[in-house]
Amino acid sequence: MDIIDILTTDYQRFPVNQTYSIYAKDVYFQDPMNKFRGIERYQKMIQFIQTWFLNIKMDLHSIHKEDNRIKTEWTLHWNTPLPWQPRISISGWSDLLLNDDGLIVSHIDYWHTSRFDVLKQHFFPRNSQ
Repeated sequence: MDIIDILTTDYQRFPVNQTYSIYAKDVYFQDPMNKFRGIERYQKMIQFIQTWFLNIKMDLHSIHKEDNRIKTEWTLHWNTPLPWQPRISISGWSDLLLNDDGLIVSHIDYWHTSRFDVLKQHFFPRNSQ
């Protein structure tokens, strides 16, 4: 399987059974909430999501590779473990950079919404989720 196939499969089953072997040991990760380096930290972040969030679903809208870059468009959904279990949705994109060995050395996530708008979803749910 090539990296596009692996990523597509990982998105479909996110956050379960992710393929960490496609990441460099010192991978750099950044999103609007986190910034760190290292595959161990990346695995811990995914495990946190899997442990604390409910009914997680990642919709992959597009994925394409050009040279040593991969861009994905996605929407992540989950229920937060609050008494009313609000359904949260974040749409965004990922910019992945590959090294000469074909491993992901940089994974930067961007959101189409602000952190404040994500927080608001916890208290003012949308009807169309």
